[in-house]
Amino acid sequence: MCHSCEIGNSKGLLGNEKASQGYDSEMKFSTNKVRKSNIIFYSNIHIQIATVFSLYHSTLFKALTAKPAASAYFCRNLSHRQMKKLFFLAALFSLTACKNEDKPAGTPPANAPKSMSYSIVGTYPHDTSSYTQGLLIYNGELYEGTGNYGKSKLKKVDLKTGKSQQEISLDPKFFGEGVTILNDTIYQLTWKEKTVFVYALKDFKKIKEFSIDIEGWGLTTDGKSLIASNGSGDLFYYEPSTFKLTKTQTVTEAGSPTFNLNELEYIDGFVYANQYTYPYIFKINPNTGEIVAKADLTQMWDRAKALDPNAEVPNGIAYDPAAKKIYITGKLWPELYEVQFGQ
Repeated sequence: MCHSCEIGNSKGLLGNEKASQGYDSEMKFSTNKVRKSNIIFYSNIHIQIATVFSLYHSTLFKALTAKPAASAYFCRNLSHRQMKKLFFLAALFSLTACKNEDKPAGTPPANAPKSMSYSIVGTYPHDTSSYTQGLLIYNGELYEGTGNYGKSKLKKVDLKTGKSQQEISLDPKFFGEGVTILNDTIYQLTWKEKTVFVYALKDFKKIKEFSIDIEGWGLTTDGKSLIASNGSGDLFYYEPSTFKLTKTQTVTEAGSPTFNLNELEYIDGFVYANQYTYPYIFKINPNTGEIVAKADLTQMWDRAKALDPNAEVPNGIAYDPAAKKIYITGKLWPELYEVQFGQ
C-alpha cells in the first residue's frame, strides 16, 4: 500500500495517497538505512584492512631490501603491538579474500527463502469494483474487506458467483483495510484513521471500536491473538478483547528486515503475507520472523491484467482449514484463484 502518486481518492498502484512520493521516499530511506549502514561499515573495514595491508608489505619490503642499518631502523620504529596488528590484519585480509573466492558471484545466502511454487486448480469470478484489503474463509464462507474512501465495505461473498450476499459500507471518512474473524466476531482495520471496527458475525452489526497506534494494513489470527501489519516489516500481535499490543515481531528475509507486508493469512502454523507493490507471497515462521519460503505471482498477476487492464497488485489470501484450500486474488481483479502451493 505505497509507492504511487495520488490521483483523487484512489489508493491504487498508480493512484494512491498512501503511496505518495514523500511516503515512498521515507519508507525507502527507513528500510534501506540498515542495509546502507552495513555496506558502509564493511566497506570501511576492507578499506582499512587494505590500507594497513599495503603499509605492512611496504614496510616489510623496505626492511628486507634496505641496508642493515636501515633495516634495523624500520623494525625499531614499529612497536611490538603495531607489528602484531599488522600481521593480524594482513591474515584477516587474506582469509577474507579466500572466503570470497569460495563463493561464486550471485550465490544466494544459505538462509535465503526457498522458492515456493504454486498451481492454479480453480478459477472463480471476482468483483472488479472490489479494492481487496482483506480476504478470508470462515466456516466455509468467503468474507472480504475492501478499501478506498467512499467505497470501503465489509462483504460476505458467494465464492462461485463472486456476488455479494451480505454487506455494509463504511463511513466515507474511513478507508477499510484487513479483516479477520475470531470466535464469531469480525475485526476490520482502517488505514490512516487507526480505528478497528468489531462486528457481530450474523448481521454485521457494529458492537465495538478500538483505537490503535499504527496504520491498519493486513489482519489475521492464529486462534489466540490478532496479527496485524502496517506496511513495514513488522507483525503486531494484539489481545482480541482489548486490542492491547502484546508482541511485535520483525520479519526478515535472508537475515535482513523485509518491508511492505500487507494482507495476511494464518495457514497451518505459518503467516502468509502479500508484499505490497510486488508479486510475492511470503511464508513466515511466526516464532522467528524468518521468511522460509517465497512465491512469485508474476504470471497470475499478468493474467489478471490481461483480462482487465485496471487490475492492480496481488492482495488477498484466504484459507479454508476444513477443506485445506487456499484462495488468492488482488485489488480490482476479475478473478479469484484456488491454488496449491508446493515447496
